[in-house]
Amino acid sequence: MEKRWIVHELPDEQDVDQLSKELNINKHLATILLQRGIKTFEEARYFFRPSLSHLHDPFLMKDMEVAVNRLCDAVHSGEKILIYGDYDVDGTTSVAMAYGFLNQFTDQIAYYIPDRYAEGYGISEKGVRWAAEEGFGLMIALDCGIRAVNNIRLANELGLDVIVCDHHLPGETLPEAVAVLDPKRADDEYPFKELSGCGVGFKLMQGFCIQNTVPLEKLYDFLDFVAVSIASDIVPIVGENRALTYYGVKKLNQAPSAGLQSLIDISGLKIPIGISDIVFYIGPRINAAGRLTHAKESVRLLISEDEKELTNFADHLNLKNAERRDFDQTTTAEAIEMIESDAQLMSARSTVLYKNDWHKGVVGIVASRCIEKYYRPTIILTDSNGKISGSARSVDGFDLYEAIKSCGDLLEQFGGHTHAAGLSLLPEKLEDFKQRFEEVVSKNISEDSLIPKIGIDLEVNFDFINFKTLKIISQMAPFGPQNLQPIFMSRNVRVKGTPKVIKDQHLKLILAQDGYPKTFESVGFGMAEKLELIEKAKTIQVAYHIDLNEYMGNKTIQLIIKDIKED
Repeated sequence: MEKRWIVHELPDEQDVDQLSKELNINKHLATILLQRGIKTFEEARYFFRPSLSHLHDPFLMKDMEVAVNRLCDAVHSGEKILIYGDYDVDGTTSVAMAYGFLNQFTDQIAYYIPDRYAEGYGISEKGVRWAAEEGFGLMIALDCGIRAVNNIRLANELGLDVIVCDHHLPGETLPEAVAVLDPKRADDEYPFKELSGCGVGFKLMQGFCIQNTVPLEKLYDFLDFVAVSIASDIVPIVGENRALTYYGVKKLNQAPSAGLQSLIDISGLKIPIGISDIVFYIGPRINAAGRLTHAKESVRLLISEDEKELTNFADHLNLKNAERRDFDQTTTAEAIEMIESDAQLMSARSTVLYKNDWHKGVVGIVASRCIEKYYRPTIILTDSNGKISGSARSVDGFDLYEAIKSCGDLLEQFGGHTHAAGLSLLPEKLEDFKQRFEEVVSKNISEDSLIPKIGIDLEVNFDFINFKTLKIISQMAPFGPQNLQPIFMSRNVRVKGTPKVIKDQHLKLILAQDGYPKTFESVGFGMAEKLELIEKAKTIQVAYHIDLNEYMGNKTIQLIIKDIKED
């Protein structure tokens, strides 16, 4: 699929000169910082030196004082507390963080994860009734609850108090919980809106520490869970999230929790571990249990300290992750075949696919895979307890949540974000929903949003690429949404020697640029289809990251190719 290269707008030359002098860096690097809103020495110091002192006062969040007071009452009186979390990585790490931290102050505590298939997303009626029957007085809902109006009303009727810690968009009516912590509330003036679910739970625990003069270091021991949640839930790694992720990743590398260490070991990861390692290796293994069996297995792993138990759990999750990959590949192949065999689907502006025997645990992944091939809003659906349910994914520039909301009268339930959502509907409404969703997308999506893009930070020549440049770029990490790893482009590039195709998928090249003596080993993952272009072109344009390759103790710079075009 051809991608459009969008070169970011260059800042004012005077601003570049000034920041370059203030920071004693070259103008290219100063340009990149200015493009990210960093204009002064002080802002650069704040960016390059994240500090836990940068975290906001938790009591700035609406309802925080009420929530902390209710939690303190429960802890100090020995009341039974239930930690309730969603079944994805954000939810399970939230539960592990809150349970592990509060367990230091009370033994009247347990956790609950709803069954993805029997109960569905969020606070379930079954979970509420079980909590009430078991004598819990307080339930803390993490990464869910903002739309659970009916089931929180049921909790109130059964004498169960609920504190909601969520980061999803609220509906028109807030649940009648004891406290609703969600920075996305319209009436909340909390300075940072993009916390993960685990991040909101962390703020509640931070408030508990401040109220009880508990050293914050006790809570910081759980920052590795927060970092895993932020990376896996693809929330922006800026502002408060940057500090949380920076120190969480640091702990993950230096002294991770025993559960996360077991996943690091079984994944074969080597230090240093970065955001992409969490996204591609740690997160999927935590998710595997919730997708194929029950996510409580992931929580058991994350909170365990028993070495033998950890080994068994990690082996089990690794096996489940391998099974998940098999389901993922098979279902993706079936989905693509369905699109390619249907002329109407091929020409549509959206993709809505349903098959009754697809595994519910992989539909979100399959939706993302379909977007890689057919760049348009995609919904993958399957049977679930007499209804049809599934996951939706979007493309840049299109608000998926609003599109699904426009079809809300056809749905039993829905929720999510601009780029990802979940939904369920009755079988008899499926065809109407497909038609309506296609109409909504066709009416509202721009032609530009249907073309995948690569954002180019800067055009440079190969003399820009050196270890000093790489060192400064690496200090811009952790990378993620709104702080992506810089992508550079260079023209008049030639391939030296014979290009290699590895495992029928990946390109391995040695690149040189006309007029410059340096050559760089380069890798293009999944770019084997570019071989023909390379062989026929005299010179090429390359979009790439600058990366460090370490092998047998030797450190070299390599280019990670994002796209190739003919000059």
